[in-house]
Amino acid sequence: MDGDRSYLLFCPPHLPLRLGADTPAAIGRHSSCELVLRKDDVSRRHAEVFHEGGGFRIRDLGSTNGTFLNGEAIEGSPVLNAGDKIEIGSSIIVFCQVDGDVGMVDDEPSAAKTMIAERLPATSAEAFQGDLSEIPPDALLQLLEMGRKSGLLELRSRDGKGRIWMDAGYPVHAETEKALGFDAAVAIVSSVEGRFRFEPQVASDDRTITASVTELLLEASRLQDEAARAGR
Repeated sequence: MDGDRSYLLFCPPHLPLRLGADTPAAIGRHSSCELVLRKDDVSRRHAEVFHEGGGFRIRDLGSTNGTFLNGEAIEGSPVLNAGDKIEIGSSIIVFCQVDGDVGMVDDEPSAAKTMIAERLPATSAEAFQGDLSEIPPDALLQLLEMGRKSGLLELRSRDGKGRIWMDAGYPVHAETEKALGFDAAVAIVSSVEGRFRFEPQVASDDRTITASVTELLLEASRLQDEAARAGR
């Protein structure tokens, strides 16, 4: 495994889970799992992500509802690639690769073994950029929040251009072609394709958002669930 890269699982609003080469990460309803999903459609120990042959793989642990990778039921132990989406019950987990070292700190004791990112893969004076298919907007915002970063996150997707200004890890202002403030930030979080760029230390004079990143992600998740139910 490349020592200059970090590998993480993102399942907002849960905090990011860093993967290690030596210890498999179990996903399930039981509190002993590294990523705990307390939902009725998730088995106690549902699936497991582990390192083998130079990469990370996933396998189902005999779950009731099965484990899906990019919409397909998994068989055996397929290799994970950056941006892959793991579906466990109604939860979607994104496998992300982050260039550079990502420091980790323990989460609250009540959250078992979940870990969070402490700093981004760039120095405070450097911009960084990438593809939303590999690091989606919700994962980006969690990294910025955990790293207490200040600056401008700009996304260009099929839905247009969106910008979110961060101040010490908090979203303070957002703009899209159709909205401002909280509504704009929620729309940006829902972007699924395109590119992103983060410019540190770029401030905004406007203050239109008082919510945290977690509140933004919860609202985006609620709206996506409502849209999914309406489309059934």
